[in-house]
Amino acid sequence: MDNFTEEIKKYLEKRFGTAIEDASERQIYQALMVITRDRLAEMRFNYLNRLKESKQKRVYYMSMEFLVGKTLRNNLYNLGFEDEVKKFLSSNGFSLDKIYDIEPDPGLGNGGLGRLASCYMDALTSNEYPITGFSILYEFGIFKQVISNGWQQEYPDNWLELGKYGLIYRSDEEVEIKFYGETREEWTSDGLRIKYENYTPIIADPFDLMISGYKTDAVNVLRLWRAKASGGFNMSLFEKGEYSKSIESKAISESISKLLYPADDNDKGKELRIKQQYFFTSASLQQIVKIHYKTYGTLDNFAEKVVIHINDTHPSLCIPELMRILMDEHEYSWDKAWDITIKTFAYTNHTIMAEALEKWSVDLFKPILPRIYTIIHEINSRFCKWCNDIGASSELDDMSIIHNNMIRMANLCIVSSYSVNGVSKLHSDILKKDTFKSFNRIYPGKFINVTNGIAHRRWLGQANPELTKYLNELLGVDFIKDLSNIDALLKYKSDESVLKDLENIKSIKKMQLAEYIKKTTGITVDTKSIFDVQIKRLHEYKRQLLNALHIVYLYKQIKYNGLKPYPRTFIFSAKASSGYVMAKNIIKFICSISEMIETDPDVRDYIKVVFLEDYRVSLAEKIIPAANVSEQISQAGKEASGTGNMKLMLNGALTLGTMDGANVEIYNAVGKDNIFIFGLSSDEVSNLSKRGYRPQDFYNNNPDIKETIDFMRTLDKGDTNFNYMADYLISSDPYMCLADFESYLNEQNIVEAAYQDKIKWGQMSLVNIAKSGIFSADRATSEYVSEIWHVKKVK
Repeated sequence: MDNFTEEIKKYLEKRFGTAIEDASERQIYQALMVITRDRLAEMRFNYLNRLKESKQKRVYYMSMEFLVGKTLRNNLYNLGFEDEVKKFLSSNGFSLDKIYDIEPDPGLGNGGLGRLASCYMDALTSNEYPITGFSILYEFGIFKQVISNGWQQEYPDNWLELGKYGLIYRSDEEVEIKFYGETREEWTSDGLRIKYENYTPIIADPFDLMISGYKTDAVNVLRLWRAKASGGFNMSLFEKGEYSKSIESKAISESISKLLYPADDNDKGKELRIKQQYFFTSASLQQIVKIHYKTYGTLDNFAEKVVIHINDTHPSLCIPELMRILMDEHEYSWDKAWDITIKTFAYTNHTIMAEALEKWSVDLFKPILPRIYTIIHEINSRFCKWCNDIGASSELDDMSIIHNNMIRMANLCIVSSYSVNGVSKLHSDILKKDTFKSFNRIYPGKFINVTNGIAHRRWLGQANPELTKYLNELLGVDFIKDLSNIDALLKYKSDESVLKDLENIKSIKKMQLAEYIKKTTGITVDTKSIFDVQIKRLHEYKRQLLNALHIVYLYKQIKYNGLKPYPRTFIFSAKASSGYVMAKNIIKFICSISEMIETDPDVRDYIKVVFLEDYRVSLAEKIIPAANVSEQISQAGKEASGTGNMKLMLNGALTLGTMDGANVEIYNAVGKDNIFIFGLSSDEVSNLSKRGYRPQDFYNNNPDIKETIDFMRTLDKGDTNFNYMADYLISSDPYMCLADFESYLNEQNIVEAAYQDKIKWGQMSLVNIAKSGIFSADRATSEYVSEIWHVKKVK
């Protein structure tokens, strides 16, 4: 650890004028964050020099969010410093775990999309591949969720106050971004040139977050852009009476990097999202082009040395922005610029739901980004002409980029990228056979699959040190470096002492979580009960409502029909988008059920419901190792992949789910005897939808459904009732909760019976841990490297 601990002492003396024995925990935290950051920056300098010397191809990963989680523990763990720092601090009267608690979760992401991006950054760095991530430095993240009287309240997440110590400000690389204004054509001796005038400039201020790798000298960077006004107040415009325009730059800049995913249920919100997306893609592309040109003195070889990966459609404006830079700033012809562009971009699709595929109104988009709009319009015109030439004009209603005065961003990505991938086998098959079947026909071979993966070093190595230590001693293989080695656990499937040890470790994690639940909610839970967990973004297709309906059914059976089930604790955690009314009502419903059970002595010994507020990476790290049951119950055909299912499986939870997303691949990995599957398949969902789904028929014909929904109507606390939710299920039920209810009920009974057979449950849990190797982000990123990016490790 060379002089790392000495640097802590020196920093405290120099920065705070205090010796370590007199320092506060807050001072220790700052010292550790800064010293770790600077150590990584030194390593980054050496790594970057090797990368520059090799002149090899680099990956640039564009994502609207990176849900990185707390950085201090991750970095100390990866650097191999954690144990020594823990001992050093302990000898001076400090607890490293308490220091870790001071760090806030960086407010840079929300859900699976951002967590996936971060898992890939971790894995690629651990395996020494050159990757740079790009996103926005959100001042207040998405929001801090507080549950008040069962209702979600949103508050600013002021994470930067304590999180800033992990960032390096790169004032030398700020970039100007242009909004509004007009374009003017100008013919020169070299041909047509476009002049962009009267625009509003915004400055993109760069900050770097160092990304460490496990037991490696490689350090990559997540570049985060913060918006600031260019020059601030414009006095000349103010003197002319243009008062609003005189402060326009300041007004725009203040909004751009405030929040992740501002509500877009109105035009102002949509405008802000467009500005955010162009802001970070333009800044990033300008930086990438600048680096490349400085290295090679030309952009002719750009696509040979650069791959830009678009993570979902939010960064799709990278495409016209590269065209703009090549043509307007480097005087490339359209054809040559287009040839470079279509060889540079790769795109990951994350949704098959039509309503989730981004579209922007031309009338809204064009005034904000006039030059970018002309480029998109030209791409579309040329694509439509090509489709006419090849006899595909009849399919342009599905494939054109601009249709019915809307710009379809997924179509822009597909047309302009050399590779398009889904994130699970089922998802990729649906993309090819249904969602983008016309594109798949005209672009044979462009669509491929790369099933998602997770950063096992965080989700097992750091989140569950008890299990990690035990498996290290038992297996004698380095599964943290290479998770595929964990399958050595299979040979202990019939060893009852090992099964007992695994059960004891699970009990320890359940006790730790129970303490947190008591501290944060006041609810006492039985650690011998089944910990049944559903933690993910709150959306109707993920069907937290189906889970809640089952709990209502159980309550009624226990209360009035003498049912005495094996005790179970249902644990939820989720944020609902601030403008998503039904999702927020589902949270209220779950919290109302929890309150009803907690005050009922006839029921609370059998079931408890806990909703843990403000779901985030550090909370997931507490919940996942303690889970017995992993609820992955989305409507089949709607979840692209999911990664929570993989994290829970890795920690020994058993999946209860539909054949959706990566559940299909978990099923194939562990076998039908080690997973609980229920519900309609994606084909059955599609067929039922085509025939005309009538939820009222299920309500009328199934007494369990009818009694459960009728009981929902009695949950009237005076300030709210759930009649509207009952009516919604009977009349609409867009994600077929009622169609799957009976199957879900039956499978829940099988789960309960299986749990009571400790040997059987232990064996099933062991198989899930042992078969989790294929869901490592190392495996997923190796497929990106070999199948899409074609980059090499930095030697």
